[in-house]
Amino acid sequence: MCKNTRTYKPTDKMSDLICENYALLQVLSRFGVSLGFGDKSVQEVCEMNGVDCSTFLIVVNFLVEGNNLIQDHPEGLSVPALMSYLKQAHHYFLDFQLPTIRRKLIEAIDCSTENKVAFLIIQFFDAYVHEVRKHMEYENEKVFTYVDQLLRGEHPTEYNIGVFARHHDQINAKLTELKNIIIKYYPAGADNQLLNATLFDIFSCEEDLDSHNRVEDYLFVPAIMELEKEIK
Repeated sequence: MCKNTRTYKPTDKMSDLICENYALLQVLSRFGVSLGFGDKSVQEVCEMNGVDCSTFLIVVNFLVEGNNLIQDHPEGLSVPALMSYLKQAHHYFLDFQLPTIRRKLIEAIDCSTENKVAFLIIQFFDAYVHEVRKHMEYENEKVFTYVDQLLRGEHPTEYNIGVFARHHDQINAKLTELKNIIIKYYPAGADNQLLNATLFDIFSCEEDLDSHNRVEDYLFVPAIMELEKEIK
């Protein structure tokens, strides 16, 4: 996700973190951290915004360094804080990023009935969004509800996080097909600048979703497995 590979600490300036890895703006947003923090440290900014600093840095360093460097059970990870981060990510994808890309696609391509490729592009995109929505609504309604029960000290016997881990499908296959249709087959005549900008957004969305899935696979799932052991 990010190019800079140094490990960030609570004493580092939050502004340095963002300037060195602008993609981490999404992490700030999903933790509810506002801009305008001057030269304050990561610790100070997190405290100002009521954010668990340890969890924030675990997610940041995971995305910067990659999952090969993550510990099995990172010390200081807060399950409620991580779950809140994931919920906000779902809200961003479903309610902002994907609808914005769809609007830009419709504006960039000729959606007349004669343009079969344009129709196919919108059809593929809508099918992709449907898969993403189904995937994330399952997590919101089933997985996060289950984790809330664990956090209350309950342990429902009809479900465990292993079920989620085994069926955590990759949802980027349709997006790859959509990119190929646009790149290889869309006829000349579109608003090239807008279409290229929209295609860039699709690539960015794919990267962002991949990072999101890795956070779930390598941070969230192991943390919930540990929580299940504690409850048992």
